[in-house]
Order: sequence, then C-alpha cells, then structure tokens
Amino acid sequence: MFDKYDFKRFDYVIIIIIVILAITGTIAIGSATRINSAEGTAALRNKQMIGFITGGILMMFFAFFDYRWIGKMTVPIFLLNVALLGAVLVAGVNVNGATRWIDIGPFRLQPSEFSKIFTVLVLAKYFDLLKDRINKLYTIVGGVILTGIPVMLIFMEPDLSTSMIMFVIFAFIIFTAGISYWYILAVAAVGVPTAIWGFNYIQSPDQTLLKAYQVDRILSLVDPEKVSADLLRQTNNSIQAIGSGKLFGKGLYLGKVNQYDYLPEPQTDFIFAIIGEEFGFFGCVLILLLILILIMRILWIAKDSKDLYGKLIITGYAAVVMYQVFINVGVATGIVPNTGVPLPFISYGVSSLWNNLIGIGIILNISMQRKKPNSVPPISGVNTRTRKRGAVQ
Repeated sequence: MFDKYDFKRFDYVIIIIIVILAITGTIAIGSATRINSAEGTAALRNKQMIGFITGGILMMFFAFFDYRWIGKMTVPIFLLNVALLGAVLVAGVNVNGATRWIDIGPFRLQPSEFSKIFTVLVLAKYFDLLKDRINKLYTIVGGVILTGIPVMLIFMEPDLSTSMIMFVIFAFIIFTAGISYWYILAVAAVGVPTAIWGFNYIQSPDQTLLKAYQVDRILSLVDPEKVSADLLRQTNNSIQAIGSGKLFGKGLYLGKVNQYDYLPEPQTDFIFAIIGEEFGFFGCVLILLLILILIMRILWIAKDSKDLYGKLIITGYAAVVMYQVFINVGVATGIVPNTGVPLPFISYGVSSLWNNLIGIGIILNISMQRKKPNSVPPISGVNTRTRKRGAVQ
C-alpha cells in the first residue's frame, strides 16, 4: 500500500508551520476570552486544543489515504455536502440571527466549512475528467451547477462570505484546468457592468437580494456616512487595537480589546486584532509570513503533482486559504467590509480547523506521490493543454 509513497517527500515544514499557527491561535483565543466570555477562557481554549488534536488525527489519516481513491467517491461527497447543508436549513441551530450549525450529539458542526473542501474535491475531479473538453460550454455550465447548488444553500443560511468563497474556488480551479482566455475576457466584460449595476441596486430601498445588515456592511466601507456609528465602531476599535500594539505589542493578556469588550466575538472574526495588540507589528508580520510560506509550499507541490487532479485539489485549497486570510485580515484592518470569515488555523472554530487539516492531509498525500524532480518532460517541451487555452473549442 505504501510502496508508491516517497516518504522523503513528506513535507515536515508544512506540519511545523501549522503547529506554530495553531499554538498561536490557541494562545490568542485564551487571551480574547479571558474576561468577557460566557463560556470562559478555559472552555473555548480547551475545545480548540481538542479540535486540533482530533483534526491532526484526521490530517494524518488523509495523508496516507490515496487521494485518487477520494476521486472515485466524488458523487457521494457531493451528495453528503448537499445533505449536510440541507440539514442546516431544516434542523439548524440559530446563533446571532444566522442558522449555520447543526448539533450532532455533543458536537456542533458548521457544514458550510466542510463544504469548502467538499467543493474543491468535486470540482477538481469534474474538470479532471473533462480536461480535454474544458472549453466546451456544457463543461463550464456543469461546473457552475456543481458550485451553484451548495452556494444557494449556504446563501439561504444566510452566509454571504462563504458563498463568495465557493465562486473563488471555482475560478481558481477552472483557470488551472486550462480554460480559454476568451471566456475570462467574456466574463469580465459582463461581470464588471453587472457588479456596478448590482452595487447601485442594493442601495435602493426596494432591493431584495441582500439582507439589510449585509447592505450596511458593504456601505460601511464605501459610504460610511449612510450607516450607523455602531456598525463602524467594530472596525474602528479593531484598527485602534492593532495600532496600539506598536512594534512588539503590549504583551500576552495585557490587551484592552477583551478587557473592555471592544469587539464582538474577538476569538473568531477579529482574532487578528488580538494578535496585533498583544504581539504587535512583529507578531502580525510573522503570522502572515508563515501563512505565505505555507501557501508557497503547497503550490510548489502542485507544480510537481503527477496528475491534473492533484494539481486542481491543491489549487482549490490554496484559493480557500488565500481568500480567508485576505478577508479576515482585511476586516480587522478596515480594507474590506465587516464579514465573518475565520483566519485559517488561528481563529476559534473546530469545524474550520478540521476542514483545513483535512485539506492539508490530502495535500501531504499528493506530495508523497509527486513526480521525480528529474522526470523527463515531453519531447516538444510544451504542455499541450496550455496551447489549447488560447482558443475556444
């Protein structure tokens, strides 16, 4: 079973980075919930630690479970994804006005988190199977449908930010699969005017696309005079907290964010503000640098993947990590509208942690089955699929 694995290619650097991020996150969660938390700092911190240990077991399981066998289970994975998201709408738990969780015994799971890796696996296999027909219209439409069904269910929770992640996954995977640039230009030609129209539409009093609080969050960034001061206070407090940390921070447990209840749920959406205040600019840069190294290493694995399926899985997962880091840090620093997206491996949330560790496990498996570095390239020296990108078939 293991004779096809090159254990020298097991990426221990990735493991080390994840452990550092998880430990930092657990410490930051403990600080964020030290005073103003209904469950108490020990409860949430211990849940995160248990989540990391159990998630580590899942990661190692998938690290030695052939990813090509996962590709044979694409249909059950898609059906499980839809079933879990549907269960949320039927029997989900409402928290702060959103129904995104389901209780399974003593556990509370967020299916939309697992939907990210499920969607990556489904789309990767779909476009791998149809790689020779990537530029056929029915291939693209099929991919849109496979993405649109979970997006619709997530949007109904409501969870706009996670819905957008699905489209980012789709865009990264279909681009890597070799779609023609003509399609990209066509989408841009239609998408830009549509986005402008949509932005004007959601500001009208008769709009029904988004809920009122979602519209306010968008306007808080582009036109803050139209929203209440309470909505802006969260972002402003986060920026002030990060700035007050200066170069090396105030020190662990010495931040004022949680002590004076400046931010709602600082252990999740605003965990970066905790890091900025207590560990300073140096701590923020270190965290972002570690995440950058992580992304670069997994993309390097994709470059040497032995097949397109593995390459697409890694690309889709990298898209999830990059998007979430950008949104979470962007919210904390005020460059994007306030929306709830966890910072991978750091923010509190067992479902998010498990989802990311499963993804890393699959990538480690792909890593151990990579092509040899001295493998002989095609005689032409040109990838035939790359040549097809320029023409619509």
